[in-house]
Amino acid sequence: MCSLLQLVDTVVNLYIWALIISVVLGWLVQFNVVNARNQFVSIVGGFLYRITEPALQPIRRFLPDLGGIDISPIVLILLLTFARSLLWEFFGGACRVAF
Repeated sequence: MCSLLQLVDTVVNLYIWALIISVVLGWLVQFNVVNARNQFVSIVGGFLYRITEPALQPIRRFLPDLGGIDISPIVLILLLTFARSLLWEFFGGACRVAF
């Protein structure tokens, strides 16, 4: 059970990093620091968009309009961190002794 819990924790951690990288890349493209027509930037941006957008879209429906500021990645990161904490609290009691 500990190995499965660690795997889920690692996947959630990687997803959080993907969210952060997606936000930073979006800023870089928006402020013309990085050229969006570059093939590598386009591939990475498209991949990050495809894996993060399905989770961000439902959150955006519930958030109020903040005048162009998108806080849905912050909300999702907080929810994922809370879910990780709950997983370790309920299922990781025996696993914490080993680490």
